[in-house]
Amino acid sequence: MEIRRITVNIAGRVYPLNVPAAEEETLRKVGKQIENMIKDFEQNFDVRDKQDALAMCALKLGTNAEVVSVNYEKNINSTNERLTQINQSLNEIGK
Repeated sequence: MEIRRITVNIAGRVYPLNVPAAEEETLRKVGKQIENMIKDFEQNFDVRDKQDALAMCALKLGTNAEVVSVNYEKNINSTNERLTQINQSLNEIGK
């Protein structure tokens, strides 16, 4: 696995990272997303402190991740229920 050394700029600080080549683009996109979120918080919510903006980013990203996780779990449960119903229907037909 090829490891690349990249730098990501977040809140005016440069973070050097060693990442698998396959993850480089994702990390760069996430870094840009965080930078855009910080700018949005600074402009729309009168946030001047970078630490406050980063905390708000963490809350937003954490909330988004939790919503995705909950929706994923609901979809899995719904799919399992439907598969159980289909299986029962097929068993009845096969009798």
